[in-house]
Amino acid sequence: MRELEKNYDPQAMEPEIYQKWLEGDYFHAHVDPEKRPFSVMMPPPNVTGQLHMGHALDNTLQDSICRFKRMQGYEVLWQPGTDHAAIATEVKVIKKLKEEGKDKHELGREGFLKEAWAWKEEYEGRILKQMHKMGASADWKRLRFTMDEGCSAAVKKVFIDLYNKGYIYRGSRIINWCPV
Repeated sequence: MRELEKNYDPQAMEPEIYQKWLEGDYFHAHVDPEKRPFSVMMPPPNVTGQLHMGHALDNTLQDSICRFKRMQGYEVLWQPGTDHAAIATEVKVIKKLKEEGKDKHELGREGFLKEAWAWKEEYEGRILKQMHKMGASADWKRLRFTMDEGCSAAVKKVFIDLYNKGYIYRGSRIINWCPV
């Protein structure tokens, strides 16, 4: 039997406990007709860097609600994901390329997209590690990225449907970001 340490050392204990939770599938939602469903879609953080205190607060509140609902007997799906953050990520990738002495236009479309996807992999990985470190009880088997094929196809379909109904049209408007 192990003697308890005088001071709690979270780095020594929490990764092991969280890994057991993941391996035990404790956060994975199953279709269960005996339980009422409860779902939360995690507002997907942008892959522009790393999480900040606002993300920590928001995820903690969502996690608390999801865990409470599980204790009440609900079948809970906390759907995790990340967002491509198009223009914001493009700005970050261009800045990184400049620091490396590269030019977006010299790379061409395919070269730039390769750099953007590499950025996404690096920063999405960092963000997911941070969420795991916080102990987030999301259903990680259902992780989505806003540029996943299924998400992109759904956006295209809805966009076309809305356009065909006349809800989407071209017009001149003031915008609050740099169009460059």
